[in-house]
Amino acid sequence: MDLKTLPRPGVAASGGQLGSAEAVLVRHYRRLVCLAYVTLPADRGRHARVVAAHAAVQRALPVVGGRTAGEDGYPAARVRVLRGALRRRRWASAGFPRVWGVRLFTPPGDADAELDARLAELPPPARAGFALQALDGLDRAEAAEVLAWAGVETPAESARAGAELLLSLGGPRWSDLPPGYDACTVHLQPGDLLRRRRLAALASAVAVAVTASALPVLLSSQAGSGSSAAAPPAASTAAAPERRADDLWRHTAKLGLAAWPARGDLLDDTALIGRATTAWQQAAPPAAVPQLLYAGRLDGAAVVLLTDGRSLARYTDAPAAGPALVLSPAGDSDVTAGAAVVLHRDDRGARYLLAPWIAAAATRRLDRPDEAERPLPFPGGVTDPVPGTAARGCPGPVLQLRSDPVVAEQHAFLLSDLGGLTPAHLTYTPPTDGSAQARPPREAVSAQALRRWAAGACAVPEVGPEVRQLNLWEFADQKLPQNAGELAWACLRADHWDGSGSAAAAVLPPNGGRAERLAHADGRACSRYEQDTVAQYRWRAPNGTPYLLVAASRRVTRLIVTTPSRKLDQPAPPGRTLAVENPGSGPTAVEAVTASGTRLRPVN
Repeated sequence: MDLKTLPRPGVAASGGQLGSAEAVLVRHYRRLVCLAYVTLPADRGRHARVVAAHAAVQRALPVVGGRTAGEDGYPAARVRVLRGALRRRRWASAGFPRVWGVRLFTPPGDADAELDARLAELPPPARAGFALQALDGLDRAEAAEVLAWAGVETPAESARAGAELLLSLGGPRWSDLPPGYDACTVHLQPGDLLRRRRLAALASAVAVAVTASALPVLLSSQAGSGSSAAAPPAASTAAAPERRADDLWRHTAKLGLAAWPARGDLLDDTALIGRATTAWQQAAPPAAVPQLLYAGRLDGAAVVLLTDGRSLARYTDAPAAGPALVLSPAGDSDVTAGAAVVLHRDDRGARYLLAPWIAAAATRRLDRPDEAERPLPFPGGVTDPVPGTAARGCPGPVLQLRSDPVVAEQHAFLLSDLGGLTPAHLTYTPPTDGSAQARPPREAVSAQALRRWAAGACAVPEVGPEVRQLNLWEFADQKLPQNAGELAWACLRADHWDGSGSAAAAVLPPNGGRAERLAHADGRACSRYEQDTVAQYRWRAPNGTPYLLVAASRRVTRLIVTTPSRKLDQPAPPGRTLAVENPGSGPTAVEAVTASGTRLRPVN
């Protein structure tokens, strides 16, 4: 959805200029609906949010001609819309708009997943702060002012949270919203056909009853809560979730979320589990009959965790915030990618539900590789809060988990919180051992792996809930000139749940200094399907002499380096690294050739 094609509203766009308050609303209707849709909490499914967004805008009509927020026209309409969207009312009972017989949902797409997950973690005022900056191009101060006029109690904090999300998505503006956030372009599907059939049958039965004995029916209809005809409670058509045997994980040859038993102290609360299943059905129907993973009370909220084999759904019903649903990809989970799920996150940190095959859990500081891990209690599979989350492009707190010997002997691995429901698996690929064989990724728990991750963590190509695994591949080591130490060359890769990913080349300086990221590329660079790479880096020696450093992976047999002062075309030396002294200040070109004749250029 490209909002750049819509007229960009400004503070001077008044009702007088456009002719009438109605003209203001019509001209900016789509943008206002989008503002409302992003702001609304995702606790009632897409249909309810679409209807609520349109209702919030249409209710702004009676007052848009007045002087609100110091201006009439669009600024006043915007404030009124935000006030409506921030007001937690049951929109389903609203007088308009009304939709009968069909359900509305915005166009689904993979691009929605990250924004859905990130927005779901924010309260509505912060979502409004994001919407104002992303869609209307306001800066943080301007957004805070609008939020204050809209009645937000903490406008500055809400604008700041919205700005942080926008920046992490590539701000300062993000006008190209995913299609799933265009509440003016919707798809239709039949409503609850089974429920409508039951209601029709009930209506027929009532008609027969009225014919046979009108007085009792009239009395019963008047004995309700003041309505002339009390509607029966709606029956949910969502299938009851399945439950796996408690010991399935001990016998199956494929571990993952599908092998989890159902846990929690609310497993017998069928009403809660039904609401959770229905909420998922209304938001984006599951691909199969859901499996129940957890139903329990945690930190004052009721939490239900479900999976359909491709996605995770977490339903939370808290007294203060109301119900909320978060969806996250989780297809083809395994012993590590299916080892932990975030049940709850607040100011104290994240609380995880761990897989039944986890025998021991601990936390560790990724930036302190020599510091011992700290044991993490997990009674009933639920951990204590783990403080912190991903920030400034760096992975968040690290869990160090150990599998039960029934699964694998001495199997320890690291998971890092990237802000989603499932933490990312951290792995490490060491440099070549001199053989012709590739070295596969391994668990990042050795002393060498921990040191490399301590240096390279903040050079990862991306962090976010869509990331399933982060791998640090140390493809070369280079002795620096003038005995300045050893430089490690790395390619860090982020693999997503859907099979896509990205990579970043980086250099890890001597003495444990923080890595410097050199370049970034989407695609399959530095994956198992693209195992050759080359990189370049400008470095200045302690005495001030400049160098162009070059490094390549194990199958490179020739290096071609062109600088403003010279051109080198030579067989790759042992270690496949070069140090070109005084390369000049102009542009350089580096190319590598493998034994098979494949020509490589640095990741960019």
